[in-house]
Amino acid sequence: MKLAKPSLLVGLLMLLGGCAELPTQAERDHTQALQDTDDTRLGQAAASRVAAHPGKSGIAVLDDGLDAFAARILLARAAERSLDIQYYIWEPDLSGTLLFQALREAADRGVRVRLLLDDNNTDGLDRVLAALHAHENIEVRLFNPFVNRRWRALGYVTDFARLNRRMHNKSFTADNQATIIGGRNIGDPYFGASSDIVFADLDVLAIGPVVREVSTDFDRYWASASAYPADKIIPPVDATAELTHLAEAAEAATRTPEGRVYMDALKESPLVQQMLERRLEFIWAPTMMVSDDPAKGLGQAEDGGLLLDALNAALKTPERELLLVSPYFVPTAAGVDALSALAASGVEIAILTNSLEATDIDVVHAGYAKHRERLLEAGIRLFELRRSAAPPTVRDRGITGSSASSLHAKTFAVDGQRAFIGSFNFDPRSAQLNTELGFLIESPEIASATARIFQQRVPENAYEVRLGSDGDLQWLERRDGEEIVHTTEPGTGLLERVMVRVMSALPIEWLL
Repeated sequence: MKLAKPSLLVGLLMLLGGCAELPTQAERDHTQALQDTDDTRLGQAAASRVAAHPGKSGIAVLDDGLDAFAARILLARAAERSLDIQYYIWEPDLSGTLLFQALREAADRGVRVRLLLDDNNTDGLDRVLAALHAHENIEVRLFNPFVNRRWRALGYVTDFARLNRRMHNKSFTADNQATIIGGRNIGDPYFGASSDIVFADLDVLAIGPVVREVSTDFDRYWASASAYPADKIIPPVDATAELTHLAEAAEAATRTPEGRVYMDALKESPLVQQMLERRLEFIWAPTMMVSDDPAKGLGQAEDGGLLLDALNAALKTPERELLLVSPYFVPTAAGVDALSALAASGVEIAILTNSLEATDIDVVHAGYAKHRERLLEAGIRLFELRRSAAPPTVRDRGITGSSASSLHAKTFAVDGQRAFIGSFNFDPRSAQLNTELGFLIESPEIASATARIFQQRVPENAYEVRLGSDGDLQWLERRDGEEIVHTTEPGTGLLERVMVRVMSALPIEWLL
């Protein structure tokens, strides 16, 4: 019996050490975005309109969750040559199942599908991903994958430096002619038909030259050292049986009450059909895609290869106004200094983020909470989105969401002239660890829309945080024409507030 204990210990150490290694990339195919797509329906629909606006891209804002879902499904159905799709999260729920099936149906028609998923949130998807990858017209790749599929957490023990870096990009591109980018992942909470929390989010549908920029960027992520073909990571399955099961699950989903909401959205949403018929109203504006070098996923991005570098080069210093929306706002001491200097120069700054009652990640709120007093002392206005006990509405209300929303949109507007929409959170994780993508849009119309949201909708849907006469924080709630002043964080308990205070004191800001 004495001999068994050392053997067990050695076995556990071997398990924790991880015997499996990442596979070689030597036999990986090198594919690129298809260029000969001008004769597709999407290409023909875009051609004359793009030609009429040289140097500009057409932008349609998707601030309604169900419209955003419908636009993706309808683009998949309209595609004739290719679908290039990149996401951080793809939930195995109703919307995720329906979109998987839409990709499979497109591939059955002969469309080439390339699906790049960050592997941090694919738990439970291995069988469907393996089956899709086995389709002759579909290739699935996983970004910074976990080699041990059963005990993923062990990967953090042995390979933390790599696995702590994730691909947070989101894009959905059809025929290299139309693309959707923004804050939404794939899953019911992001599309507004969930029976639980609804994320208030923001995407844009784009045509024109910026689409080629997105496709070029997708190619470099697809070819990056972090992107592994699914069959090198995931065990094979009976693809025929799994795809049959997927089709059955998608069909069954359409018969549920929640599924019927999605089906109604597909019938009612005019977006893609209007685009094909050249009737969709776009905002035409110079638009630049900005993103991180995918080498950031391995901590190897070169100087100048980060999204922040491109934003700093293109944005210029705000002169009058900066309006910022970020669900996970962790400014850090250096960020507070920079924002305070801007405010001192006369720039009016307003920030919308989640309240503690609305956030889905308390530890990130802790990274923001400890900076509130300094931001307010600098004259910066802070708003925190409320979350009431009311159930979410069927259609959310864009950036400010429904009454049971959690903010997920990431956008900012500068001087009423320029706007950013994308996946970038204003936190150290987005800046230093995760890869991100977004559009910088030179559009007074979009920037002014953000200003109107802060003027009209934010005050009625968010607490305004301010300093009381005694220097303590207060949360001003405007409801039904009345003003209610809270002296502790509304909708929270003592234990939750104590935990946030404790987490605020920990040296973990770089991880948030």
